[in-house]
Amino acid sequence: MPRGRSTFTKRQKEQARQQKQRDKNERKTQRKEDKPEGLVVDEEQEMREMRELAEAQAALFRIGNDDSETDPTEVSIPHAIKTMDR
Repeated sequence: MPRGRSTFTKRQKEQARQQKQRDKNERKTQRKEDKPEGLVVDEEQEMREMRELAEAQAALFRIGNDDSETDPTEVSIPHAIKTMDR
């Protein structure tokens, strides 16, 4: 019994879908193989940048503080709270 046009079209679509799925899985596998090398470099670079930013931010907080006059264990009390205790 001959197949109708509808059956042929469905079979073509299914074959195309399967081929796309195979291509997608192949690209995914390729990315996984390529990723570890680039990932290590990127993580190291990112950690270095984060440390630099943290150091810069810490330096901003130290501006205006004279470490020779202040005890590092002493906690700073805001001015408004000091005046309330009087």
